[in-house]
Amino acid sequence: MSMHSQLLKGILEGCMLVIISRNEVYGYELSMKLQEYGLSVSEGSVYPVLLRMQKDNLIEGSMQPSPSGPNRKYYHLTDKGADALGLFKTHWEDIQRPVDQLLKKDDHT
Repeated sequence: MSMHSQLLKGILEGCMLVIISRNEVYGYELSMKLQEYGLSVSEGSVYPVLLRMQKDNLIEGSMQPSPSGPNRKYYHLTDKGADALGLFKTHWEDIQRPVDQLLKKDDHT
């Protein structure tokens, strides 16, 4: 697995929580929104994470009519998911700050 894939795998759940916190989304829509932000994630990667987050009670899904085709399962955050999102943001900032500092000190390369 490439370094890029490993880094993305480590932050994917948190990024998905951010998007779901903004609006209810269905799986394919979620993968498209991740791609809009430059995170190239396949649907095949998104659905297992959605299932795990639902099992962990971070999100809930409800079937809703689709304007085209069969019903879609839309996901929204639970209270536990909102707490997890807050922790993700804190942990991300704790990691981002020192890594950014390390990279800035290494600008001469």
